[in-house]
Amino acid sequence: MSKIKPANLLFLFSDQHSKHILGSYGNPYVKTPNLDLLAKEGACFRNAYCNSPICAPSRAAMATGNYASRGGFWDNAHAYGGEQASWATRLHEQGFPVTAIGKMHFKDAGPASGFHDQRIPLHIKDGVGDIYGAIRDKEITRLQFRAALEEACEGESDYIRYDRAIARTASDYLRNECASHTKPFVLFVGFVTPHFPLTAPQEYFDLYAGENSIRAPVCFDKASWPRHPVIDDYRRYCGTTDIDKKTARNAIRAYYALCSFLDAQIGIVLDALKETGLDSNTRVIYSSDHGDTMGEHGLYFKSTMYEGSVGIPLIIKGPDIPEGITVDSNASLVDIFPSVLECVGAQPDLPDLSLPGESLWGLAKAGEYRDRAVFSEYYSQGVYTAMYMLRKGDYKYVHYVNERPQLFNLANDPNEQRDLAEIPENALLCEDLEAELRKVVNPDYLEKTSKEAQRMLLERHGGKREFLRNFKPSLYSPIPKLK
Repeated sequence: MSKIKPANLLFLFSDQHSKHILGSYGNPYVKTPNLDLLAKEGACFRNAYCNSPICAPSRAAMATGNYASRGGFWDNAHAYGGEQASWATRLHEQGFPVTAIGKMHFKDAGPASGFHDQRIPLHIKDGVGDIYGAIRDKEITRLQFRAALEEACEGESDYIRYDRAIARTASDYLRNECASHTKPFVLFVGFVTPHFPLTAPQEYFDLYAGENSIRAPVCFDKASWPRHPVIDDYRRYCGTTDIDKKTARNAIRAYYALCSFLDAQIGIVLDALKETGLDSNTRVIYSSDHGDTMGEHGLYFKSTMYEGSVGIPLIIKGPDIPEGITVDSNASLVDIFPSVLECVGAQPDLPDLSLPGESLWGLAKAGEYRDRAVFSEYYSQGVYTAMYMLRKGDYKYVHYVNERPQLFNLANDPNEQRDLAEIPENALLCEDLEAELRKVVNPDYLEKTSKEAQRMLLERHGGKREFLRNFKPSLYSPIPKLK
């Protein structure tokens, strides 16, 4: 039985937003007034994580409430296409209206995903996605990542135009269609910023023109970079081992500007919610599919288990939710599935009861710390071996197949500057956490399974050599046609 009164849900979801570049998460430099107000009026989860730090697998976990590997969602070419029920499936079965506007990054816009009403949707390119990102070895590079940093600038891009259209479409929906609903509705709004290209409108770029207008990333200087075989090879893959400070700072400035631009688009939607009076009976969730290290530890973009990449912002607000609180209990995107159902008053099906997530509303209302473990996994671009994260209590354990682990105490070392796994006295603690991890997954089996699926994918495209011969580089999915 639901513990909260049924209400509408506005689910705002961004792409690649680091919680470290958000005012309500303690960054005094970035200007994000709308999201900061949302946090002030609601509950802010300090220890929230994606379940795979890359777009399609993370979004599959968010939609299905299950870990990506359990559906074979390994990378941005193995995307969700309805193989498992989504929370939208459950709502559709029970007659609750669900509308999705903007980026979803599923296999396609078909109804199998459960999202029957999709507007200007963005999915993986051509229904095929990023095959290049399914190649995991030490032979290839993706220097377009370096180029993305070098090309950061002020201006307009397809992604800027797309997010403006998403904000308009969502606002129009709230103003013109919601009054006709007889049951609580769910509106999913998927923005694409602050994902690269690192091009931001002039007015937002100018917000960070001063020399001290952005915060220097943790371990930004090369001498302080952490050394680990997998992390070192990721830098090689991206071509960022020798990025100069001027280029890096300009890219970080553009990222800050994109975060402020995103905040403004979210403000447009929240204003429409308030103007219509729907805010009195609508809960709001804001989150992102993963973060972006953007210079932290000498790393950029996603694809690692550092906080800037695997950590995400997670803010909730609305009826029955305490105002102005922070929640220290661990949370992750698989918690979205039960949260959506409970919000509107939908009932879970029998298979849903075995899903790993838990309602965010209950975690926020409890008002006390819950010692729950959360999990993330990765099998995609730039990392030659599978990696896993278990956050339990104050500890974050990172497991690499056939490479040494990492261990951080985030209470004492929130910036992850001291790898405790390098200290022999912590060997037993690492073993205990690995045992906890293995209760969730079999890392060795999934490493083999994922690479076999990726090998078969390449074979369908002529094999690795033939694919690379015809490959045309692209770093982000093209937007749909806009009116």
